[in-house]
Amino acid sequence: MTDPGHSEISALEAVLARIGPVAIAVSGGVDSMTLAYVAHRATPGVTAMYHAVSPAVPPEAEARVRDYADRCGWDLKVVSAGEFEDPDYLKNPVNRCFFCKTNLYGTIAGHTDRTIASGTNLDDLGDFRPGLEAARDHRVRHPWVEAGIDKQGIRRIAGALGLTDLAELPAAPCLSSRLETGIVVTAPALDFVHQVEKLLSDGIKPLTVRCRIRRGGPAVELDAESLGRLRSEDGAVLRSEVAALSERHGYGPEIKFERYRMGSAFRRD
Repeated sequence: MTDPGHSEISALEAVLARIGPVAIAVSGGVDSMTLAYVAHRATPGVTAMYHAVSPAVPPEAEARVRDYADRCGWDLKVVSAGEFEDPDYLKNPVNRCFFCKTNLYGTIAGHTDRTIASGTNLDDLGDFRPGLEAARDHRVRHPWVEAGIDKQGIRRIAGALGLTDLAELPAAPCLSSRLETGIVVTAPALDFVHQVEKLLSDGIKPLTVRCRIRRGGPAVELDAESLGRLRSEDGAVLRSEVAALSERHGYGPEIKFERYRMGSAFRRD
């Protein structure tokens, strides 16, 4: 019986062969990183990787991309997509991702004539994804979608290739997604978000952690088990450290700790 991970790799490689030379937008997450790994392995001479740096991208993501590029010999270009010079993006409207991806794909297109490819997978098609409209505008291809592969399939492929660090990598949307719709995106706000999430990730190793900035003030969302540990007596020191961070960044010492809710910063009203 064929191993599912390897059969899915074959399906992806067939799609990549049809597309031809690609420029992959690599964010540092499991989807785009695994796509880049497979594409480079299949067509090392004609595949290029583009990683955009900005205050919305955690430094750990950039470090991960650079590490893989060094170890695997990727043709990597690190660029600034310029979304922080785009007032439409900074306003953080309901379709903020459209402006983000428009800047990203436009920047990549200005560097190469290869077909741009993204890490979008089947599961992404069921969500509200304004970035997909920007992808259509730039004729971006989505190899995972074309191969019929979802997020779990990507993790199976990463595991089959021995990329354990990627297979187990938790979902990590860009830091701007933590700001409630309509709250202006600023680099200091995103730095606060990142510092809180890193502090908690290092301290209690949660399955999921999101630091939200809402109109009523900041809040930390965690998976149920981690939330219980943080609220316990043992979590008192960490809670006080988070409160201190909040105060230093001008939000005050009061911060809520809540159960994780996917997309809770997103508001259409």
